[in-house]
Amino acid sequence: MEDLQGKVAVITGGASGIGRAVAERAATAGMKLVLADIEEVALEATANALRGEGAEVEAVVVDVADGASIEALRDRALARFGAVHLVHNNAGVGAGGLIWDVSEADWKWILGVNLWGVIHGIRVFTPLLIEQKEGHIVNTASLAGLTSPPFMGPYNATKHAVVTMSETLYRDLQVVGSPVGVSVLCPAFVKTGIAESHRNRPEWAPAPEGDGPEMVSGVMQQLVAAGIEASAVADAVLDAVVANRFYILTHEDSIPAVAARMEEIVEGRQPTQLPLL
Repeated sequence: MEDLQGKVAVITGGASGIGRAVAERAATAGMKLVLADIEEVALEATANALRGEGAEVEAVVVDVADGASIEALRDRALARFGAVHLVHNNAGVGAGGLIWDVSEADWKWILGVNLWGVIHGIRVFTPLLIEQKEGHIVNTASLAGLTSPPFMGPYNATKHAVVTMSETLYRDLQVVGSPVGVSVLCPAFVKTGIAESHRNRPEWAPAPEGDGPEMVSGVMQQLVAAGIEASAVADAVLDAVVANRFYILTHEDSIPAVAARMEEIVEGRQPTQLPLL
């Protein structure tokens, strides 16, 4: 999708972090925006800031774990702008700990947002883009979807799933001869609010108790704070959409980390202990 001027971008998790940065970059490219987020106050603040810079913005409060909510998002986008060209399934949350200590509620919460959010986005928007014979889907995974760092079991599981769903989506579109493009975004740590995901915890998923989760959360916050700027990730996303590039890796050390895991698999070696990525 080489020309973004006047096209419509739907971005989940659009109120902050990578989603907001992509929205800002898309607006600079002349795109119209449909921003979705579960945080109503932050969503309106982002939408108003972008409107103040001249962007056309529709803001929709959405729970990406709920399929009907994503269907309503599609309908709002079509009602406002008449078409959708770029779909960025980006909303995500994270919680850490030893994998056997993670509660069932946390598994359901993280899978609901990170996995089902992408499933719903693919299910709801892909037929529309196929019918238009134009469009591009970007799914936010993570470097954790290409490796398996410790203390991030549910997050890793969802991000590996997003990578393989994106690869399958790409191949399925090829089978049916559709020109719709696909990219999967696999960043390492980025300066976002992912380490404060607890702010959006549903009532049915209480915060875990004990020192372990608190320690992991503290480490995560430090790593996120030392990450790259979200604006750099946004540049990579829009560049990939224009170039129709599938894999989006944003950190210099990503390739060696992925290559090391592939070599372990091919050579039948034990997994190497990884730091948090």
